[in-house]
Amino acid sequence: MPLTCSSYQAYDTRTARGSSFFVIMVGSPRKWAASMRMGTSLRKSRTPIRSGSFITSAYIMYTRGMAVRCRVYPAPAQEPLLLEHCGHARFVWNLAVEQQSWWRPGRGSAPGPAVRQRQLAEARKAEPWLADGSSSVQQQALRDFDRAMAAFFDKDNPAGKPSYRSKHGTQGFVIRDTNVRRLNRRWAQVHVPKCGWVRFRLSRDLPEKLGMARVTLDRADRWHVAFPAPQSALDRRPTGAVVGIDRGVRTALVTSDGQHYRAPRISDRRAARYLALQRRMARQQKGSRKREKTRRAMARITAKVTDRRKDWAEKTSTRLVTDHDLIVFEKLNTKNMVRKPKPKPDPDQPGAHLPNRARAKAGLNRGILASCWGLLATRTEQKAAASGALAVYVDPRFTSQQCRRCGHTAKENRESQAIFLCVECGHADHADVNAAKNVLARGLAMAPVSAQAPGPWGVRPRKPAKAAAGTTQEAA
Repeated sequence: MPLTCSSYQAYDTRTARGSSFFVIMVGSPRKWAASMRMGTSLRKSRTPIRSGSFITSAYIMYTRGMAVRCRVYPAPAQEPLLLEHCGHARFVWNLAVEQQSWWRPGRGSAPGPAVRQRQLAEARKAEPWLADGSSSVQQQALRDFDRAMAAFFDKDNPAGKPSYRSKHGTQGFVIRDTNVRRLNRRWAQVHVPKCGWVRFRLSRDLPEKLGMARVTLDRADRWHVAFPAPQSALDRRPTGAVVGIDRGVRTALVTSDGQHYRAPRISDRRAARYLALQRRMARQQKGSRKREKTRRAMARITAKVTDRRKDWAEKTSTRLVTDHDLIVFEKLNTKNMVRKPKPKPDPDQPGAHLPNRARAKAGLNRGILASCWGLLATRTEQKAAASGALAVYVDPRFTSQQCRRCGHTAKENRESQAIFLCVECGHADHADVNAAKNVLARGLAMAPVSAQAPGPWGVRPRKPAKAAAGTTQEAA
């Protein structure tokens, strides 16, 4: 299948703004354009490029799923009303999921969006407790379900099938027509149907045009409101610097320049406290007040650790995009890497199983998830696309076993987790730094030049630069 480099001019029909970005892809450009689902019109100019050894595909993502998220501080009288909105949205969503689950081949089609909206109106007339809630909140829950089903049936979208929502997880609802008024430099209010004006903290500037807003309640009993907004551009200048990224477990991030970044981990004191609470909850009765109190204490500890990791990922991605024009990542399938190992049946004893190292794999999975691989790469993509930088993905195979100097690939080159010693030429280096240099070389072998700044109707992009000969030369 031919490898092509396409320069697209994205024109957002909602904001009347254009932005340029490059997409390196394998296959039909029409299929890729249909899978972006950005509400944009695309113009393209395609030019074939060469690929080096071990490079089968590279991907440059451009995403718009951003939001400005602020902490909400409702009044004591407002919190029950917000919880009621969450319950109504969850109830309507679960009813739609139940209707869809009854569908089988031969039974006919499930109710469509218009039919579900009519059924909701009939249910509000029959049930007073449902009529007491906001119709816009409940209707928007059905619209969210419609979009989730459309994403599930889209072949180019990896979204899963919509499932039931539990009252023990994160709760939320959507405000359709957002109305915000600013109180002072630090505080503002958002209007919630049936609830009035609810105060929230202005942690950053709000988008110019407010559409819908999503109010959420996390497991640590913290309320937030999120306003959809495009990713803002970073204050950076083109430097011409390039960097390759190798992601690991012991060290979350290692660059080709030799820099090591470690993600924040839970402290020993908090880990001991969490384990003590976990043992206490195991002895408590399900549904009791004491068990719920213990669960909230555990959720607060988890929320603090999660906030620290998100803050680290934001700062690290900002530094990468600010200091470099090209950032090269490995294309890692994190979802498959953290799966549980399959059981190994014992052929000699029917019904018995052999050891499958499930506990060791569970520890590795926790280390991978704690390193924030996916979040760091996603935020780097989004910031690079908005700031004029470039984030690409390359094939990760044999990056840790290939010698950066002579190109020899062998398992014996990797002596340990940190030592790399080539058995062919004797080249010695830190194992993760050597892998990051290989990642950078593969990215340079197929990275195009950046596009010109877009005008109101787009510009004709430049031709991509000539690709390098292979992946075994120095990335100087």
